[in-house]
Amino acid sequence: MSKSSLALVCAVLLGWSALAGAADLSKPLILVAKPELHDQLYGSSILVVTPLGGDQHAGFIVNRPTGVTLGRLFPEHAAAQKVTDPVYLGGPYESQAIFALVQRPESLGARSFEVLPGLFAAFDAAVVDRIIETEPEHARFVAGLVAWQPGELRSEVEQGAWYVLEPDAALVMRKPEGLWEELVSRSQRMDKII
Repeated sequence: MSKSSLALVCAVLLGWSALAGAADLSKPLILVAKPELHDQLYGSSILVVTPLGGDQHAGFIVNRPTGVTLGRLFPEHAAAQKVTDPVYLGGPYESQAIFALVQRPESLGARSFEVLPGLFAAFDAAVVDRIIETEPEHARFVAGLVAWQPGELRSEVEQGAWYVLEPDAALVMRKPEGLWEELVSRSQRMDKII
């Protein structure tokens, strides 16, 4: 094979591998912080993300338990006293708001949105209260959210801050112990294959 033919094949393969690794940010996804991301909030984090249109995104950190329970936050709410799991830090924006992430096949109603297929986020206090009272075992309660302005997430992905995974509601609802390490290891193995 001539040098020019070899150069052409290499260029095509490099172009193909870049395209193969490009993330489709127009769909819901899971972000896993790469080990090189040394940030107090986002380092070692797992996020669920949904597009909002206009290359804007919103999502939640799902593996940062706070050590505070709903019962402690809402001492007068009898049903909240029964929820033993901690509230998770969902993100830095609206951190005083409690969201309920619920794994279920259908919507929670008008005051919620689908983050990933089969994972809905309730943001209305009455809907969150109903979830606390009726199905807390299917929910993760988070304080705050993460938001990206147009192009911000695309830039972070292109700079190599995140592994981008397909959406999986059951995966992100697992207990967080060891989950980040598992997903990093899985992503690194996939990178070697590609």
